[in-house]
Amino acid sequence: MNPKTFVLIVEDDAPIANFLETALHTQEYRTMTTRTGEMGVSLALSWNPDVVLLDLGLPDLDGIEVIRRIRKVFSVPILILSARHQDHDKIEALDAGADDYLSKPFSVPELLARIRAVLRRVEKDPSGLAVEGAFDYKDLRIDFDARLVRVRESTVHLTPIEYDILCLLAQHHGRVLTHQFILERIRGQYQNASDSQALRVFVSNLRRKVERNPADPEYVLTEVGVGYRLNAE
Repeated sequence: MNPKTFVLIVEDDAPIANFLETALHTQEYRTMTTRTGEMGVSLALSWNPDVVLLDLGLPDLDGIEVIRRIRKVFSVPILILSARHQDHDKIEALDAGADDYLSKPFSVPELLARIRAVLRRVEKDPSGLAVEGAFDYKDLRIDFDARLVRVRESTVHLTPIEYDILCLLAQHHGRVLTHQFILERIRGQYQNASDSQALRVFVSNLRRKVERNPADPEYVLTEVGVGYRLNAE
C-alpha cells in the first residue's frame, strides 16, 4: 500500500468519522475529515485527494450536490458511504458521478477492498476510458484494436452489442454503471436496446460466453436494482 495515498472523509457522524480514520490509518492512508458538504467540496478542490469517502446525509448540502460540484472540476474517485439503502438513492448517486456505493453498516475489509478497487481503476486508466490497445483482467483480455475478446486463451465470439457492453464495463473497470448509464451509451446504436429488461438479456448472454459459471460470475457483477460492474477485486 502506498503510504502517501490521501483519503478525504466527508462524514458528519463523529463516531463513524473516527472509525474511518482509525481503519485507514492502520493501512497507512493519510486522511482529512470534514463534517459538512461545503467544506468537503472546498477541501476536495484544494487538496486533490486520491479518494473521497462521502456520506449523503450531510447537515448543509445533500451528498448528491457535493458529487455534482466536485465532478464539475475533476474526476477524483468518490465512494459513497450511506445509510440510505433504497435503489433510487444508489442510482441517483451513481448517475451524479459517484464511483461506488457502500451501505452502512459495512465491514472494514469491504471498505478497504472498495477503496483498492477504485484506486486500481484510476491507476490503470486515469481518464476512465480505454479506446485503443488492450484490457487485461485475470483470464479476460479485450483487444480494442482488433475487437477481439479472449477468455482463458480461447477466443470468445460476442455479438456487437455484447462486445460494446463489455467494453463499456472495461472502460470503467471497478465502477458500478447504472442501467440508465449503459442504455444511454448503447441505445443510439441498437434499436432493440430500449429498456432494462433487454439489457438484462444482453448481460445474461454475455455471461454465458465469458464466465466459467454464469450463475456465480467472476467478471460481470450485478448491483441488484442498480446496474453492473466489471469486477476489480
